[in-house]
Amino acid sequence: MIGEPERDLAALVVPAVGKLVSTGNRYEPFRLIDADGAVAEPVTAYFRDLLAAGRSEATVRSYGMDLLRWFRFLDAAGVGWDRASRIEARDFCRWLQACGKPAASGAARRPYSPSVRAHSETVLRAFYAFHLDMGSGPVVNPFPLDRSRRGGRAHAHHNPMEPRRNERAGLYRPRVPSRVPRSIPDEEFNEIFARLPSHRDRALVAFYVSSGARASELLSARRNGVDAGRQVITVVRKGTREVQQLPASADAFVWLRLYQVETDALLPRGSRQPLWWTLRRPFRPLTYHGVHRMFERANEKAGTGATLHALRHTAAYRMAEDPSLPLTDVQFVLGHAQLTTTQIYLTPRKEDVIRRVLAHHAEQVRQAERRVRPTLAPGYRPETLDVLFGNGTP
Repeated sequence: MIGEPERDLAALVVPAVGKLVSTGNRYEPFRLIDADGAVAEPVTAYFRDLLAAGRSEATVRSYGMDLLRWFRFLDAAGVGWDRASRIEARDFCRWLQACGKPAASGAARRPYSPSVRAHSETVLRAFYAFHLDMGSGPVVNPFPLDRSRRGGRAHAHHNPMEPRRNERAGLYRPRVPSRVPRSIPDEEFNEIFARLPSHRDRALVAFYVSSGARASELLSARRNGVDAGRQVITVVRKGTREVQQLPASADAFVWLRLYQVETDALLPRGSRQPLWWTLRRPFRPLTYHGVHRMFERANEKAGTGATLHALRHTAAYRMAEDPSLPLTDVQFVLGHAQLTTTQIYLTPRKEDVIRRVLAHHAEQVRQAERRVRPTLAPGYRPETLDVLFGNGTP
């Protein structure tokens, strides 16, 4: 890399050419269209491999967005995907860190967050690893592993007293700061819920905040998956694709029933039909983007900044705070593979910590005001008793 001409990333213009399109075909749900308008066959082959490994359509779409950014960058740099080297990988990661994210019209481009850049590096490293195994693409992966983490002793045992680290981290993978999931305070949630315009939206939000289901999981529910008598709703888990019943609050089923009553004669009949539909004709099964936009509109009306995924965090915090509910039950409901993932919801929320500490200070003031100075016997000096009992000047 020494002696290579330096690419001027500040002057590099990366236009939004190409796109990721949904096909409606469950065997090939997404295709990446390159800058020339042709299907990127290397990406299509990789997508097929992901689907064969049991990855969901949502995962394929997420990986496709990372690959679309990479192909756009390569097109602007004038390098073919199979000619990319570590120089392009390095410059791409620098570009994401500096000015990769598109902005509104007239505004400057912004850097991507560390989590997005880390996900992108992992996806691209796996993409080129796939083509190395297939005998296509460059002979060396442009996104190598970190040298310092490959130099350890082979088959070395992990010391259980030391924190486990990722021994296969990418060289250009950024460090992602650990963040405490943000839940929605009760007052803010009430403001948002009051702005929801329909029974369908109220039912959706009530299920999200009580069942802890992911957005896509709740949308997978079918009509025959609702058991109001037992207060459970059946969903398909995002990662494992397992069918699982989740308990939810009674008011969620009340709002759902109100939604069903007003749409019963309008929607297609059948127990296998989707549970959630659009509100406008022609009626179609509700998608994640539709729910996301619905919640954004409610936030705008309430003047809040909560996210749809924060409803899941809110449900998790509420369950974790209940001393009568074992943490393993919370783990089961949230669908976490590891209990350590669920334990992050035991971390106190910033708002609660501030409230409790301020209450502590106020209580200290009240205790000081309730102190009664002892009656002085003749011959005792007041300042001596102040030193002895720690009392201040009244």
